[in-house]
Amino acid sequence: MLSHERIWHAIDALAERHQMSPSGLARRAGLDPTSFNKSKRQSADGRERWPSTESIAKVLDATGSTIGQFMEFLRPDGGKGYDSAETLAPSSAIPLLGFAQAGAGGFFDDGGFPAGQGWDVVDFPAAGTKTGVYALEIQGDSMQPLYRDGDVLIVEPGAQVRRGDRVVVKTTEGEVMAKVLMRQSARGIDLHSLNPEHPNRSFDLSEVEWIARIIWASQ
Repeated sequence: MLSHERIWHAIDALAERHQMSPSGLARRAGLDPTSFNKSKRQSADGRERWPSTESIAKVLDATGSTIGQFMEFLRPDGGKGYDSAETLAPSSAIPLLGFAQAGAGGFFDDGGFPAGQGWDVVDFPAAGTKTGVYALEIQGDSMQPLYRDGDVLIVEPGAQVRRGDRVVVKTTEGEVMAKVLMRQSARGIDLHSLNPEHPNRSFDLSEVEWIARIIWASQ
């Protein structure tokens, strides 16, 4: 039987599994960062507050998890069986590049997937079921305050992107940037800058070489 306590435990466990706090998980899912705070789990009069199914769907999408994996955390053992065959591989080495490398020729194919060899690698626990997932290391301060120099972004090329997603975009001119996708049409995209000191950008699709969704960040 589902209970208020187990549902919230599952969200806490999912955040911990992906090395985030509950507020970090909420932020990654595009929710108010306070959505999963313990103070929000009961109303002022003591009534239990439950997370919405929409919120749960968003955190699953943001972490690349399945509903089956989430249900593991609802088990009486608290999800200690998370290493079953259905779950993500414990660790997997994926390519790690800097943004400068990402802008250079020869490192990616036309779809934004890493091409060739010779990069550094990084272990990513949630990469087991993701084909083509790779990591980009932030360089500089253009993406502050959300991402800082040295942070690592895990991106998934080929994944469906939607309004509000954080994405990495490479232009045909070789420029690589992390932005928030605000609008996508048959003709172009509008991007919101993560750093208010840097301008928002708009591109015709003919100017975009590839776009990949950010699925995780080390922060």
